[in-house]
Amino acid sequence: MGEEFWLFVLVGLAAQLVDGALGMAYGVTCTGLLLAMGAPPALASAAVHSAEVGTTAVSGLSHAALGNVSKRLFLNLLLPGVLGAAIGALVIGNIDGHALKPWVAGYLALVGSVVLYRTFRPRPVTPLSADSLSNSRVAPQGLIAGFLDAVGGGGWGSINVTTLLARGVPPRFAIGSVNAAEFFVSLTVASLLWPVVGTQVLPIVGGLLLGGVLAAPVAAWAARKVPPRLASGLSASLVLALSVTTLGTLLI
Repeated sequence: MGEEFWLFVLVGLAAQLVDGALGMAYGVTCTGLLLAMGAPPALASAAVHSAEVGTTAVSGLSHAALGNVSKRLFLNLLLPGVLGAAIGALVIGNIDGHALKPWVAGYLALVGSVVLYRTFRPRPVTPLSADSLSNSRVAPQGLIAGFLDAVGGGGWGSINVTTLLARGVPPRFAIGSVNAAEFFVSLTVASLLWPVVGTQVLPIVGGLLLGGVLAAPVAAWAARKVPPRLASGLSASLVLALSVTTLGTLLI
């Protein structure tokens, strides 16, 4: 497992740099690698979320220390996200999650296209305070994102960040609040899937965790410095590219 371990370290580091700075893609990147290596969906999801328990703890604390977390937005995402994650973990532990991949990828491609369109339109999205969104608007997306994240091994950041950016929430607060809530989502999924997959997940988790923890503080600093329009464009382009690639792979 020597060479593979360091491969997972590099993957975890690169994925966390992107995820912490743009609020997405850690789970998508890591899960894609594990599935390509032949890991079952439940094992891939368990490994990624177990690693994310550590990376999201460091990332969430880093964002909080830098003032990137909106308390109200964080709380509005937290409980629905945990509930959705619990339901998703129970599903993936008993049903093959591959059947849901085209639907998840299609949704993300649509959201990424909307954000990209709004980012580069002459008339920008009307900025909103991160605290202005009501629970009735945030809770449904948190529930759906938590479920899809557990089933697909990623998507919490992609769904929540792109949706919040499309609504006009400043990128630093959208990214920071979503990252902070992700810790509890990851903990929920990992706790429910570990009894299903057992200790075979440990070597994978170790590599992903080491790389992710090393990158998390740097990524949180980058989220504070990246210009809002650039962050929106990069986030939308990233999720759109990942979604199209996933759809293409499934259709071949």
